[in-house]
Amino acid sequence: MSVNDPLPWIAPISELIRRCVSADVPVIGHCLGGQLMAKAMGGNVTRHHCKEIGWGEVRAAESVVARRWFGPEATFEVFHWHGDTFSLPAGATHLLASDLCENQAFAVGKHIGMQCHIEMTCELIESWCVSGADEIAASSGQGVQRPEEIRRDLAGRLSRLHGIADRVNAHWVAGLAR
Repeated sequence: MSVNDPLPWIAPISELIRRCVSADVPVIGHCLGGQLMAKAMGGNVTRHHCKEIGWGEVRAAESVVARRWFGPEATFEVFHWHGDTFSLPAGATHLLASDLCENQAFAVGKHIGMQCHIEMTCELIESWCVSGADEIAASSGQGVQRPEEIRRDLAGRLSRLHGIADRVNAHWVAGLAR
């Protein structure tokens, strides 16, 4: 699904995002949510030159803002499942990039939009591997992993990913109190 699809809930959720940002109520978006945020805030969402499905490394920008959100690690592995990408909205700070997709995360004040997934669980990954089997089979390229690779060292990968998610979510929650 794409934020550019003619779905009846896209416009209302985009308006909600704009109202929350305007009222300084923190917004967080993963993948489609990050794309919705980017578009609602004036960025563009377009078909990417390749799909990213599975685990992949991202690089944190060398900025104070990126360190506040993601901690001191310069690179870390996250989960991907997308074929679209977003441009950064005006006033956004670029936070993460991968070799295949430059815009993996951005922040605007208390708000963070991510192309990648940090919210994954074993159950979600297994469910996506099953429900997305046809998409994986029909896709190729450097950014697409087969289910057996996605499942490799799943406990270890998820443990490291949850450490990243804990930092991001703690920073986001802190914005609720301000």
